[in-house]
Amino acid sequence: MKLQSSQILAVFRKEVLDGVRDRRSVMSALLFPFLGPMMIVFMFNTIAERQRESANIDIPVVGAAYAPGLIDWIERSGTSVIEGPADPQEAVRSREHDFVLVIPADFAEDFAQGRTAEVELVHDGSRKDPAAAVRKVRTLVSSYSKMLGNLRLIARGVSPQVSHPVDIDEVDVASARKKAAHFLTFIPMFVILAAFVTGMNIAVDATAGERERLSLEPLLINPVPRSGIVLGKWLAAVLFSSIGILLTLASVVLALQRVPLQELGVQLKVGAPEIAGILAAILPLALFASGLQVLIASFARSFKEAQTYLSLLIFLPMAPSIVSSIYSLDSQPWMVPIPALGQQVVLVDVLSGEPVGLLSFISAGLSSLILGLGCVWLTARLFKREKIVFGH
Repeated sequence: MKLQSSQILAVFRKEVLDGVRDRRSVMSALLFPFLGPMMIVFMFNTIAERQRESANIDIPVVGAAYAPGLIDWIERSGTSVIEGPADPQEAVRSREHDFVLVIPADFAEDFAQGRTAEVELVHDGSRKDPAAAVRKVRTLVSSYSKMLGNLRLIARGVSPQVSHPVDIDEVDVASARKKAAHFLTFIPMFVILAAFVTGMNIAVDATAGERERLSLEPLLINPVPRSGIVLGKWLAAVLFSSIGILLTLASVVLALQRVPLQELGVQLKVGAPEIAGILAAILPLALFASGLQVLIASFARSFKEAQTYLSLLIFLPMAPSIVSSIYSLDSQPWMVPIPALGQQVVLVDVLSGEPVGLLSFISAGLSSLILGLGCVWLTARLFKREKIVFGH
């Protein structure tokens, strides 16, 4: 039976209309693109707010009279000192204070004798909110200790450099933009995930959903080759997946514009060239993601069963981002043709400002197309089996 483009288009139009009418498909295509960027805005704004709060804190101190020099050092840094509670540990446990600096009564004696004078910083290590403020207090005390150590050496006619026989002068060859791109590896993950999430319901509804509604058999009775029917279903899923990618990328870009990245020491540029590079790398992934989902969903007997299978598939695009957060994934030629992994390394290079050759985009896109068509071919062969068509 000869395959005609009009037949594929008819199936494609039918699946798109069904998808538009299906609330679940529309919600999956619209909800994910906005959830991820909202998390980005919330997370980074929260971190920036904590850093701003740590810059203007009050340090509760117990025994301030025992170390007037330390208190003066802290106050001259622009940080206020307040009277600490009678029971510092209980005050921290009950969250009356986030932390308390305790100066023991023998501080002055140890200081006068030239011994190491100890202070206690009481805090709750399980709490994340006051972590930045605790680090600031620790830095203030450490800088005061270093200053006094240098003065003691000078008073004895010894250069402070004696205590630092070797110093490290770091030369970081990575640009600020490249470090930011590797720091924000979850941004490519959101866009890659969109290729798998936003078109998933269409792929499920066009296969397992139609079988469950008993509408798949009447569709297959039509004088249309199985490959044409599967191609139409696949292209409909690709369309929804591509729309999801575009919406997710637009939402991520808008979210990054509303995040104080400079306050966090992150320099990231996402302009027109970067957006074009991201789209060139990600959009072809929709071909493979939709084809794989249509193939897997064809084995399910019901819509819910197919969703269960495909929910496990979500770990596939997440794996490269998880690995890259632990290990450095340097771009290698063999990585690029592997779906999800290739997009991850290409996107990191694009955001880093590194030159990405045209061959990398072609290789990533071509592999997604070939694998996607391979899944379509397998699905078309499966649709010739009664067990797959009838689900029993």
